[in-house]
Amino acid sequence: MVRNYSRELDALVASLGDRRPRLLLHSCCGPCSSAVLETVTAHFDTDVFFYNPNILPAEEYEKRLWWQRYLLERAPFAAGVGLIVPDRDEAAFRAAAAGLEDAPEGGARCTECFRLRLRRTAEAAKAGGYGYFATTLTVSPHKNAPLINDIGEALAAELGIAWLPSDFKKKDGYRRSIQLSREYGLYRQAWCGCGWPEKEAAE
Repeated sequence: MVRNYSRELDALVASLGDRRPRLLLHSCCGPCSSAVLETVTAHFDTDVFFYNPNILPAEEYEKRLWWQRYLLERAPFAAGVGLIVPDRDEAAFRAAAAGLEDAPEGGARCTECFRLRLRRTAEAAKAGGYGYFATTLTVSPHKNAPLINDIGEALAAELGIAWLPSDFKKKDGYRRSIQLSREYGLYRQAWCGCGWPEKEAAE
């Protein structure tokens, strides 16, 4: 049976009552986080976790981080949202992607990249005493939401920290992220991040 992660999130939110659990939200960029933050901050005390060692080169990483900060400083729905930026850790991504450099978008390299970033988020959420962890990645129509949720649930079971099910692109979530990006003048990148600058320069 195909699961409806958006409906599962709605049911979980309805069960909260007056409680506002703490949520550590992995974010890949400002545009993707915009509509997601607008949704989750209505129900969770949220901090953004910007762990994206896949974004290459370093200049592109810094650019996306700058725009993430820009959104958090200006959007009213981001009031009170903290930003946690661990070490970029490019070596961790390259190790996870070793041998998969030529894999197609959406293939095995993406799976390992999801697993790397979500594990680090789950570990940080557990250490920080958060009630849940989640990711903005499911707002993209180019990302495999069932796969991302499977990875999140497996890490939750392994580490003992609750995963927030999501398919944030549903209910016009992706369209809303585009609207908010235009409203705030956000930089919208044309690719996920894991280019290979040295290989591309050689070619």
